[in-house]
Amino acid sequence: MTKPIQPKQTTAFYVQAVLSFAISLSALVVALFYLPTAGWIRAFLGLGLLYVVTSTITLCKVVRDRQELAEVSNRVDQARLDKLLAEHDPFKVEA
Repeated sequence: MTKPIQPKQTTAFYVQAVLSFAISLSALVVALFYLPTAGWIRAFLGLGLLYVVTSTITLCKVVRDRQELAEVSNRVDQARLDKLLAEHDPFKVEA
């Protein structure tokens, strides 16, 4: 009655996202390493970079979980509606 969930992203998209993340993170780490400032400033910027990366990963997980929950809720609602429609007999006369 309901169609199965189809994957919405290709392998190429996944690889592109992982490579993009790795390249940008590497570039920022190298930039922090060669930054011509005091060590404590580099450490502070590195800590900020780490915070941004971890919060980005957490945000991605939260968005994915909300989307999956919405899909499951929609599928449950659709299953209930399908069941009600299957059980409904419009020609049934109640006594």
